[in-house]
Amino acid sequence: QVQLVESGGALVQPGGSLRLSCAASGSVFSIYNMAWYRQAPGKQRELVARITRGGRANYTDSVKGRFTISGDNGKNTVYLQMNSLRPEDTAVYYCNRDSFPRYFWGQGTQVTVSS
Repeated sequence: QVQLVESGGALVQPGGSLRLSCAASGSVFSIYNMAWYRQAPGKQRELVARITRGGRANYTDSVKGRFTISGDNGKNTVYLQMNSLRPEDTAVYYCNRDSFPRYFWGQGTQVTVSS
């Protein structure tokens, strides 16, 4: 079974940038069909970015043009570059497969956007 560890979250001012990392270990892993999700307080977890089987990146509308998902199969790591951060981006960010069967969820990494 693949274990996922997210990191890189922090407190950042509006307009700032962060780069999140998702390191996978424990079994065969591919960056394709991986995604970043986020869950804000009181809200359901939502998918914000994914890498398709063909290697294309898809984004939810609210982050298009600001977030970039990428990955490195050699390092078993998926990244999320987040620019022009807004207070509404505040959430716990997780990575996982973009469809079933999913891996066990990691603990996530907290991103707080506030002045």
